[in-house]
Amino acid sequence: MEKTDSDLDPEHQHIMESGFSRTMQIDPRRSRFPCSIVWSPLPVISWFIPFIGHIGICREDGVILDFAGPNFVCVDNFAFGSATRYLQIPKDKCCIPLGQSAYKGEEHYLQDEAGGELRNWDDALLKSTQEFQHRSYSLFTCNCHSFVAHNLNRLSYLSNRWNVVNLAIFILLNGRWVNKTSMLRTILPFVVVFFLGVTLGGFTFLKFWFLFTSVLIGWFLLGTYCFKNLIQL
Repeated sequence: MEKTDSDLDPEHQHIMESGFSRTMQIDPRRSRFPCSIVWSPLPVISWFIPFIGHIGICREDGVILDFAGPNFVCVDNFAFGSATRYLQIPKDKCCIPLGQSAYKGEEHYLQDEAGGELRNWDDALLKSTQEFQHRSYSLFTCNCHSFVAHNLNRLSYLSNRWNVVNLAIFILLNGRWVNKTSMLRTILPFVVVFFLGVTLGGFTFLKFWFLFTSVLIGWFLLGTYCFKNLIQL
């Protein structure tokens, strides 16, 4: 007869729960961010617009997955260096009954769009990874934000209406810095470039910066809310 959780002796149950809690611990030194969204600055672009960067999503064991090129999803090799910001997702806010299913063998599941069973967080990420391994990459139409938004929609986290714009705002407002060094790595290049630009270029630099920022942000706003098939998810 199979034992249920209530049949386990207290010591065995404590060991299982302790093991599960350890798997959910953030460990930046090993680049492990279980069930989290992670972010890092992009070369050049983040020097001018520090809130635009590269983004990935992590498995239950903390390994980072990120869409980094045509038909290519990086596994445990974040494309633009170590993560500087992260946001751990409460699994109870997802519609898939994630809980401790990977560790206690719960049988709940949800059907994904293709009819496959999604039994836990990693199942959902695997489905998305397999799909994006057959997609072309484009900074402007199908990028790392598309991959993470696709995963959040598959997980039905809070809603199924994630896109590249509200995802970027969500991380900007709710993400946590990994440490002070990560904060400096993100903000300092922008401060230096902006200071040198204003000092050497004056008003000409400010016009260029405003135009560059407006065009880039405007593209994603229009592509997301006005031309809905332009930016893929």
